Amino acid sequence: MIPRACLSTLEHLTRGFPILALTGPRQSGKTTLARHAFPDKPYVSLENPDEREFAEGDPRRFLARFHRGAIIDEAQRCPGLFSWLQGEVDERRRMGEFVLTGSAQFDLLAGITQSLAGRVGRVELLPLSAAEINAAGLLPDDLDAALLTGGYPALFDRPLAGSDWFPNYVATYVERDARQLLAIRDLGLFQRFLRLCAARSGQLLNLAALGADCGISAVTAREWLEVLEASYLVMRLPPYHRNFGKRLVKTPKLYFLDTGLLTWLLGIRDATTLALHPLRGAIFETWVVSEFAKQRFNLGQPAQLYFWRDNVGHEIDLLYETPIGLQAVEIKSGATFAPDWFDACNTWYRFAGAQAHRPIVVFGGDGGYSRDGGDVYGWRDVAA
Repeated sequence: MIPRACLSTLEHLTRGFPILALTGPRQSGKTTLARHAFPDKPYVSLENPDEREFAEGDPRRFLARFHRGAIIDEAQRCPGLFSWLQGEVDERRRMGEFVLTGSAQFDLLAGITQSLAGRVGRVELLPLSAAEINAAGLLPDDLDAALLTGGYPALFDRPLAGSDWFPNYVATYVERDARQLLAIRDLGLFQRFLRLCAARSGQLLNLAALGADCGISAVTAREWLEVLEASYLVMRLPPYHRNFGKRLVKTPKLYFLDTGLLTWLLGIRDATTLALHPLRGAIFETWVVSEFAKQRFNLGQPAQLYFWRDNVGHEIDLLYETPIGLQAVEIKSGATFAPDWFDACNTWYRFAGAQAHRPIVVFGGDGGYSRDGGDVYGWRDVAA
């Protein structure tokens, strides 16, 4: 198993919460991590029909088997179990007792909110970050190869090409979630919707246009997009809320959370095609944004990432708050630094004033250094 950066966060949370919730997309390594982090706990999966029937029919006896807690995989499959878990942990008052994993965010969070509020420490586990892959010595030397591969652990655990794995992943997991959460009958239409979303990664989200291109209503497009978010395939990046005296764009941007899946959906199968593809800049931007999100999630924190754009086109690709000010990040896929990359940051700096920290440019080349306008980091520095 490739060591996961959130392991220390899990260990920290076990000291303060009786239940841990480990959520994330299917095949992101949740079960492997839980069993590695808690090898002494018994493991049970509610994907198993017998176990699920036992948990639904007699939850008291189901939990009575686990005197010292357990790892309960796909816990959202039995929402009635959460109320019984509440009684168990309140009576025992032991920290780090149960570990719940789940890949359907809606159902698991609903159970936590209704029955287990205040008793659960939560970590969201996305596919492997570039830093985790790099630490294992498996990060590709070439940026385009890294973008094509993405971070799903299966592509690093076995000799398997993404072109073989991703179609099975979409058919086995993504479409199953669509059937379970939305009762979608026309999976061909849903696949078209998924590919149309991929073509919009890194762009402002227009649900009406997205629905029209797919042949569905804007309401349906919103529902389907919420399922993709609940399955941790995409995220919406909200605009920053302070206007600094400017009229701002209030529409979120759409990003996929894995560029391997993104490039496969776009029909890109090799690095040569990717290097010349018109969406390469958006794919690199998606990669950087997802890496920042992974860093936050691995610390057990919400993403709290934003972008900033005013009504005349001034834009900052990524923005987040720090104790010493607002951090602006410009993302450029080019491999050679250009001085005008700091122009947007300088414009932003004039608006934000004292609230802005020294800006950063992340680019698709190598090397990190300081310039007059800010700090420059190559793509490998994101993986450091």
